[in-house]
Amino acid sequence: MTEQPPHEEELPTARELEQDEASAAPTPRVLTPPGSEPLAMLARRGFQATVAPLDLPFPADVRGPRAEQLVERLGHYAFRLFLRGAILRQGSFTPLEATRYLEAARATEFAEDLVSMDLAVREPEGRYQLRHPAASFGGTLEWYVAHELRVRYGFDVAAGVKFHAPDVGGDLDVVAAAEGRLVYLEMKSSPPKHLAPDEVGAFFRRVRALRPHLSIFVMDTALRLSDKVLPLLQAELSTQPAPTPRRVQREVWALTPHLYVVNARQDLMGNIGLAVAEGLRALAPPAP
Repeated sequence: MTEQPPHEEELPTARELEQDEASAAPTPRVLTPPGSEPLAMLARRGFQATVAPLDLPFPADVRGPRAEQLVERLGHYAFRLFLRGAILRQGSFTPLEATRYLEAARATEFAEDLVSMDLAVREPEGRYQLRHPAASFGGTLEWYVAHELRVRYGFDVAAGVKFHAPDVGGDLDVVAAAEGRLVYLEMKSSPPKHLAPDEVGAFFRRVRALRPHLSIFVMDTALRLSDKVLPLLQAELSTQPAPTPRRVQREVWALTPHLYVVNARQDLMGNIGLAVAEGLRALAPPAP
């Protein structure tokens, strides 16, 4: 007995296809916010990114002299350490409870700076409390770096960007655009010992999905990167065995001509600037 072939499902007719499409609801238009070149560059790459409010221990719309005083203070590694510690206290703190690295007089000076900027209030028995509690220091670091990329290097910047890329987790901490180039910065505010391989893997997934011209992995630490951070990043490179990292200057390292790792040794923003300069030169045409 001859076995009959399975019955093939009939395909819809041309008329049915046209009717189905004509009766479907139109796809909503998703518009890129005006004046944001980084988000426009993401949209051109097929990503409908959005910007979420940053988790900050101060009003997001801080302006004028108070903003400039805050930026000046955040330029000091010691102050960033102190503010990070104050945030982690999650409530009332003494200056020394906010830091293990500063003497009492310096810690008190920083606490008073917070009061002068209306970011903290004095409490009895030499204690202080932040006016605007935050969950972590990460949002502050993103805000500071984004601000300085904008005013010091002339970038158009977006921070706290929700990527919404399929199968790619996490946010784009800072994305910046200039000279037709897209720069992505991943910010880490914890010491290297807290950096986990899955965080590095997630960073590389975002880089591979986004394909920025330049990527910078930023560790806000004074500790060496060669002990743990560089090996973790090298292990994720598509080229294995990974090429030897090249020290640009201080703790500014090039893993590839388009991927850099920096820490805060001497000057966080200066180190980021060195990485940007090296990356843009690598993208430039050959010298005549």
